[in-house]
Amino acid sequence: MKILATGAKGMLGKDLCPILKKANHEVIETDIEELDITQIDKIYEMVESLKPEIIINCAAYTKVDKAEQESEKAFLINGVGVQNLAFVCRDLNIDLLHLSTDYVFDGKKKAPYMPFDFPNPINAYGSSKLAGEKYLQWLCDKFYIIRTSWLYGENGPNFVFSILKSAQARKEIKVVNDHIGSPTWTMTLSHAISEIIGTKKYGIYHITDYTDHGISWFEFAQEIINLSGSKAKIIPCKNEEFPHPARRPKNSVLDITMTRLTFKISIPSWKESLRNFLSQIKEPI
Repeated sequence: MKILATGAKGMLGKDLCPILKKANHEVIETDIEELDITQIDKIYEMVESLKPEIIINCAAYTKVDKAEQESEKAFLINGVGVQNLAFVCRDLNIDLLHLSTDYVFDGKKKAPYMPFDFPNPINAYGSSKLAGEKYLQWLCDKFYIIRTSWLYGENGPNFVFSILKSAQARKEIKVVNDHIGSPTWTMTLSHAISEIIGTKKYGIYHITDYTDHGISWFEFAQEIINLSGSKAKIIPCKNEEFPHPARRPKNSVLDITMTRLTFKISIPSWKESLRNFLSQIKEPI
């Protein structure tokens, strides 16, 4: 399969592209230097020239707090950028796989969110990502929307590295225990995407590591410390102690049942993924 990947230099892209290549796909890796998704003419030009069978969109504006002040930039990349890709894929009859987020939900549900639950974002970042989802659904028939959450990997800043760095500098680390979700290793997500892209089973799917009904950031941090062998102590606290410009959903657990049933893929537990990740990283970045 001939694949055009956007955002290939990002944390997910750097893990995803090699996995796709190992699965014998031809992968054209692009980042903003080669393909700016906000410029629709450039997308048409590249896609008409290279003729990929699918575009995998990893390009995104991901600065959750900064999006509150840069909402137009967030909507340009996460909304209009995806709209541009949708126009091109529709007109040239190409599949499109797009990465979205748990932050399209408001966090008020008392159970994990299903793919067909009503989105209601509570911050600018989540609203911009929902805009991209909507454009894609309005304009295309041949699409996969993959929502994920709490992503971490070797090739970018993330919560795991933040905790490891903090543990080197402090004996005690405060971490919120009143927000729950599901961590996701980039390798888990990458392998799942590789399984999904050739199926033609289009739709909206959730992919995270398995947590049953979710874990808190506090529980996640505790396991990071336990597995790393650090002597630092994790102290639970409330979100109000760490105010952010952007509100976060208190529950952003994504239900992965429909993904597992539809594609028959194996999803590891969050503890297994974290253990494997920590065993292979060199130095926190």
